[in-house]
Order: sequence, then C-alpha cells, then structure tokens
Amino acid sequence: MVGYTLKVKSGSSLPRVPWHLVDPSPWPFTTSVSLLCVVLGLTSWMNGRDWSIIIYGAVLLSISVASWFRDIVIEATFQGMHTKPVQNGLKLGFKLFLLSELMLFFSFFWAFMHSALSPSVDVGCCWPPAGLTTLNPWQDAAVNTCIVLTSGASVTWSHKAMKAGIMSESYMALLQTIGWGCLFTYSQYQEYKVCPFTIADSVYGSCFFMLTGLHGLHVIGGTSFLIASLFRMGRRHFSTGHHLGYVFAIWYWHFVDIMWLFVWGIVYIWGSWM
Repeated sequence: MVGYTLKVKSGSSLPRVPWHLVDPSPWPFTTSVSLLCVVLGLTSWMNGRDWSIIIYGAVLLSISVASWFRDIVIEATFQGMHTKPVQNGLKLGFKLFLLSELMLFFSFFWAFMHSALSPSVDVGCCWPPAGLTTLNPWQDAAVNTCIVLTSGASVTWSHKAMKAGIMSESYMALLQTIGWGCLFTYSQYQEYKVCPFTIADSVYGSCFFMLTGLHGLHVIGGTSFLIASLFRMGRRHFSTGHHLGYVFAIWYWHFVDIMWLFVWGIVYIWGSWM
C-alpha cells in the first residue's frame, strides 16, 4: 500500500492514508496488444486471409488476464491493500462497467426494434421479414429462461450462505450455478445448430445472432468469473465480511440473467410474433 506516516511536533503520528496507488504493471499494455491481435485475426478470417495471429493474441490475452487478476488477488487478499475506501472505489468502477455493458446491449436492441417497428421494403414491409421462419420462443428459449432464473437463485443462495459463514453450502450452491451456466451455453449451441436462418438472412438474422451471441459470450465470461470465485473459495480467500471479488461475479451474473429476460421477451416473443 502506498502510504506514509507524518510526524507532528507533539511526537504523535498520523495513520496511513486509506487509498491504494497500484505499482507499475505491464498487463494493461499486453492486454491491449493481445486484443489488437485478436481483432486483426478476426478481420483476416472474415476476408479469407491468414488468421493465425488470432492464436497468438488469444494465448497472450489469457496470460495477461490471468496475471493481472493474480496481482489484484495478492493485493487484496495477502497485502491488505483493499481498504474500505478502495473497495468503494472498486464498486463504483464496476457499476460504471455494468452501465457501459447495458449501453452496448441497448444499441443492439435499438437496431432490432427500429427494424421491427418500421420494416423497409427490402424485408417485404413486414416483420419478421417475408420468407423467414423464426424460432419458437416456447421451446429451447423458454428452457434457457428457466435455466438462467434457476442459476440466479442458486448464486443468491450461495452468497447468503457465505455471509452466514456456511462455506460448504456456499461452495455447493456456487458449483450448481456454474453447472447451470455451462448447460445454458450448451443449450444455446444446440439451438444454433437447428436454427432455420443465419446471420446473413436480412436484418433479423443479423440482430438475432448479434444479440444472442453477445449474450452467450457474456454467459461464458460470467461462468469463467464464477469458476475463478469457486477456486478462490476453495483456497479460503473469502470471509463473511470480505469477498468483494465474489460480489462482483454475482453482480455480473445477475446482469446476464436480466439481459436474457429482455432478449427472450423482445427478440424471441415480441419480435417473432408481432
């Protein structure tokens, strides 16, 4: 922790400052470079060129993220850097991050609803577009909705058990949540396999796969955060009063749950049957 003690004339001392200034780190730079490699690889793949750079980018990204989070865990758990003011700042930062994620989803919802409310002549002046067969919202999508609602309940159960000091129960509930997350990803993969349209089928296909695919990536990311929390829970990194990393994973998971309800309601139900 970057702090100091001031000596006053009476010989007493002032306590250390409560904030934390991080040490210089290479991980923000390496993460940026790896993301650039991934984007360049995807662009090359879409244009039929050599996309092997994406492999190097993915490996470097994995190393950078793992190392970055390792340093944060060491600062918070073993060095005591995350005091209450620091935690309040981290909470504010994570809330702003979730707000930016909300705006990202909002932009795609806007595109979908704009196309649905004023369909152009290119799609037959109707919605869904003429000749396009949509998915039944009461089949796989309804099952996925039950899965995310159940996962939200189980992760809340895990958090309640942790605050009560029942770590074994919290561990098992978190393990169930991870299972539900993996099941959701597999169910969405199976739905994609039988989908009667592709991302190239008019604006409906583009918006459908962008929204559901974006949400699917968030589910994978949220599941990864929960797995990291499960590992840390097994290593006794969390206590009843200090488990901010797990709280962030729970917030993110609830955000993913809520976004799926909007995806199911707007894209699957309202957008397919209007």
